[in-house]
Amino acid sequence: MIRDRNIVCVASSWFDHPTSKHHVMRRLAERNHVLWVNFHASRRPQLTRSDTELVIRRLARAWQGVQRVAPRLDVLSPLVIPMPESPLARFVNAQTVARQIRAALRRLPARPTQLWLFTPDLPELIDRLAAECVVYYCVDDFAGFGGFNAALMERLEARTMAGSDVVVATSTRLYEERRERHDNVHLVPHGVDYEHFARVATLAADAVPDDLRRIPRPILGYMGLVSDWLDLDLIRRAARTRPDWSFVLIGDVRCDVEAIAHLPNVHRLGGRPYELLPAYCRGFDVGLIPFRMNRLVRAVNPIKLREYLAAGLPVVSAPIAEVLPYAPAVLTAESPGEFLEACQAALEMAADGKAAARQALVRREGWRQRVEHLSEIVTATARRATGHTLRARPPVSAVHSA
Repeated sequence: MIRDRNIVCVASSWFDHPTSKHHVMRRLAERNHVLWVNFHASRRPQLTRSDTELVIRRLARAWQGVQRVAPRLDVLSPLVIPMPESPLARFVNAQTVARQIRAALRRLPARPTQLWLFTPDLPELIDRLAAECVVYYCVDDFAGFGGFNAALMERLEARTMAGSDVVVATSTRLYEERRERHDNVHLVPHGVDYEHFARVATLAADAVPDDLRRIPRPILGYMGLVSDWLDLDLIRRAARTRPDWSFVLIGDVRCDVEAIAHLPNVHRLGGRPYELLPAYCRGFDVGLIPFRMNRLVRAVNPIKLREYLAAGLPVVSAPIAEVLPYAPAVLTAESPGEFLEACQAALEMAADGKAAARQALVRREGWRQRVEHLSEIVTATARRATGHTLRARPPVSAVHSA
């Protein structure tokens, strides 16, 4: 395991629902000091209620300065300009973020620093921070996100990769595409907080939260953001065809949900604390990953896949490449007909008494094992650097600019 380093992690909000970034950094913070930098300038905000609320929250956090959220984990929320198409705005953002990072690092013990980038669109930061190793941790095809400038994202990611010492990809598709453009790319799939979700097997029926317990079974449940990658039309059709099934969505809503808003057997419970998710899984019969098969989704490796399996649930998913090795515990479907058939088969599997076998599929895929693997990769890369300063690499500004 990496130890005795200051690790600067540039990512989306620490205060969001736990993602791979959170799991990795929490474990690295056991032996290092992590400075998590909330970066929110990848797209222009829209004149919507949700974006307005996000902007207000981010402004409030920016004024709070560095927050210590764990003994060796600090969160910095710099005030940035959300105008990604503007080279001037990106220049100002890089200067601002770098200055605040350096100030935060001065308050920590002096020791080697690593820069871990979970976002591809701040390459200007690389030249401004002295790091023994720059890690680009690629978890998504960012050009596929709604509201993002795809061409700009591709150019900025190319610059980020050029300035990075090592690239980590979390899905085979991301790995194959990026290894053609960098000589040090590694595939490290997502892990799972196995012990957290496996305790579903020990929970009594009355441990299911009241809001879920009141919903008629069978329950086909989804955990995660309700966003534009979720195929709400597929859920709408299934819910209308099978009014005797209950579809439950647990997660913050970030898109228009009019398609399912008035269906009596579709229940939107909103976001729930991570600590309570196993209790909700206890009330599910099937775990769902009903994504739209677009550019973004084809490259994902959904964390919820392993969480459902760790909870012993059968899964119905869009035909994403990363879920296929887990068949037959995971059934795939894309069309409405396929989805209904897969859900029926999964409900039959839910009563087969083989929950332990489904759990066994991911028992050795815990986040600790993943972080150990990451540590080996990053440590080997850092050893090839000269001393504990930024090793010789072409300035990011020298690589084709936006």
